[in-house]
Amino acid sequence: MKRRQLEFLFLNVGHFFDHLIILIFSAVAALALAREWGMGYAQLIPYATPGFVAFGLFAVPAGWLADKWSREGMMLVFFIGIGIAAVLTAFADTPLQIGLGLFIIGMFGAIYHPVGLAMVVQGRTKTGMPLAVNGVFGNLGVGCAALITGFLIDQTGWRSAFVWPGAACVAIGFAYALFLSTTHQSRGSAEKVGAGQAKSDQMLQVSRPVLIRIFAVIFFSTAVGGLVFQSTTFSLPKVFDERLGELAVTATSVGGFAFVVFALASVGQIIVGYLLDRVSLKLVFLIVAAIQTVFFALMVGATGSVALAVGAVFMLAVFGQIPINDVLLGRITRSEWRSRVFGFRYIVTFSVSASSIPLIAWIYAFWGFDALFWVLTVAALTILVAVALLPAAAAQTKSVA
Repeated sequence: MKRRQLEFLFLNVGHFFDHLIILIFSAVAALALAREWGMGYAQLIPYATPGFVAFGLFAVPAGWLADKWSREGMMLVFFIGIGIAAVLTAFADTPLQIGLGLFIIGMFGAIYHPVGLAMVVQGRTKTGMPLAVNGVFGNLGVGCAALITGFLIDQTGWRSAFVWPGAACVAIGFAYALFLSTTHQSRGSAEKVGAGQAKSDQMLQVSRPVLIRIFAVIFFSTAVGGLVFQSTTFSLPKVFDERLGELAVTATSVGGFAFVVFALASVGQIIVGYLLDRVSLKLVFLIVAAIQTVFFALMVGATGSVALAVGAVFMLAVFGQIPINDVLLGRITRSEWRSRVFGFRYIVTFSVSASSIPLIAWIYAFWGFDALFWVLTVAALTILVAVALLPAAAAQTKSVA
């Protein structure tokens, strides 16, 4: 296997573990801790907030360090750091302790998106499919968070749900360190080539007002999309626990249904990634936002197999939106400061994501999940309006390295 292909594999596996480990608590809280600690779901989930705050807050420093020091070095810190943090979180005995553990997980997890995505697009002309494939791995991590956690809860308890993924991530980190050490000379040559490519980057040539407008749409849709993504991925195990009835009666079955939905929804990123390299980005974005708007509304009151089917469709659109802004950012940023730009994008995404956790708790406590899906319907509609204002210059299919 060529060095670049192996590096891409490590980046994809890293994306998988990033989303897997950050979302373990959502399934643990819904399926085990609420019973074991005698706390309600709405009381428990705010303790996830520090982790998601860190997930956003540390994205820009991580991107800055990667651009100034080493992207490969920061990825190594990510693998080892988030893995050890997950193992340590398993020793928590109180909600405050688990909140601290989740904060440390979020701090190391923040490294991946600004660093890993910059490495994925580096040196590539067409970035839609590589970002889509990488996104699929992230989405499978989201799905496996529910599947693996549910299985481990039923077999050995909630603590093992943190220990085993954390230990696996550390092991992969050591494998990545070996990969870096054995390819040191070739990496040095690649970095020189990359530097030459950075100098010759050809970004979209647009006027300053148009560029500002593109950035405004990107960051607005990023913020609202963060709310949508976090609300759906975090709450879906609990939604299925309540609404699937006899279809899902154990933690394993709830996690299994969530995994199936997330896995099927990952196809959305492949479809979108393929289309982004071939047709208008604006058109693809409009369709994705419209699907979200319609199916969030249809989820209100849905139960049983209908809820399962509707959930699968709106998750298809939620996951499908993920690579769109990343592709657009790749077209309007230069390689030498791309990690920092991705960092700013993800600090917006995950800062809003963090605020969605107490929002979910508050809405669920007073009105239940139907009210949450009405909020998500309005959120998706605002994205649709914002995308309609995207300048035509942003719709071209060609990307830059």
